Amino acid sequence: MRAIRLVEPGKPLELQEIEIPEVGANDVLVAVKAAGICHSDAHYRAGRSPVHPLPLTLGHEVSGIVEQVGSEVTSIKAGERVCLHYLVTCGECEYCQRGSEQFCKSGSMIGKYRDGGYAEYIRIPARSVFVLPDEVPFEQGAIMMCSSATSLHAINKSRLKPGESVAVFGVGGLGISAIQLARAYGAELVLAVDINPAKLEKAAHYGAVPVNARETDPVAEIKRLTGGRGVDVALELIGLPLTMQQSVQSLAVLGRAAVAGLTEESFQIAPYQEVINKEAELIGVSDHLAQEIPQLLTWASSGKLDLSAVISQTIPLDAGLINETLDQLESFGKPLRVVITP
Repeated sequence: MRAIRLVEPGKPLELQEIEIPEVGANDVLVAVKAAGICHSDAHYRAGRSPVHPLPLTLGHEVSGIVEQVGSEVTSIKAGERVCLHYLVTCGECEYCQRGSEQFCKSGSMIGKYRDGGYAEYIRIPARSVFVLPDEVPFEQGAIMMCSSATSLHAINKSRLKPGESVAVFGVGGLGISAIQLARAYGAELVLAVDINPAKLEKAAHYGAVPVNARETDPVAEIKRLTGGRGVDVALELIGLPLTMQQSVQSLAVLGRAAVAGLTEESFQIAPYQEVINKEAELIGVSDHLAQEIPQLLTWASSGKLDLSAVISQTIPLDAGLINETLDQLESFGKPLRVVITP
């Protein structure tokens, strides 16, 4: 089969012909119909986040059709439309047992520590496979498995309650999902912070109040729009020290900032003024949970989560086009989401 693989960090991905993986007793073989290109993949290619073993097929946002199931698999049948939870976990360690499988002691992520979905087929344990409703296109099902699932986990970690206010920092793939999911949870006011007018226009389309951080101080504007109190929940989905700082500064008394963006840099906060005196909380958000995916799929099939406007382009399984997309993601020049359709 054809697969687009990382052979050496810092170098372009390469097209390789490799064997279709053999299915174990508890595995499922999926014919890939869609694989999202995530900003994380640009980090993997650049070597900023280690990938091993090499060479390795990238791609952790995957949907497709079940081609074959192992002898012990009863939860999934050949021919079913599916999407894949990108974490492969043991199900037995202390973290898996308490529902925090993203910290599984033997866990691995597809597209980073085992072959992913930039290929014609992928093998994965059946416990990471979920039936994709007919109402949800493969392309949307794929990107839901990263951006939407992570946004949902961030909202769950923030303990958002109906009637509360939310500021979403970053209107990319995660942000568009976060806006819709916050509204599904009953948020009274959703503010969307970005510097890109086109993204802010999309945010407004989904019911958020846009805040252009290029034209105004977003913290001051958030305070103005909330009558001086700040927001109950801030979701940081960009991964910049500045926006992380702003997410904390924008909080109301008893507010919670859930930080999901990735960066290696530090940011500063004023402990008394911005945290202690408000009893505010700074919450780390790591990946997402398999148990959250059914709710996500329910909202997608009912139309409460619509990602049709998020996907800006589909491309074939072509190394040149995929590398070009990753180049643009590196420079933050690619709008929203590009999806591979092998």
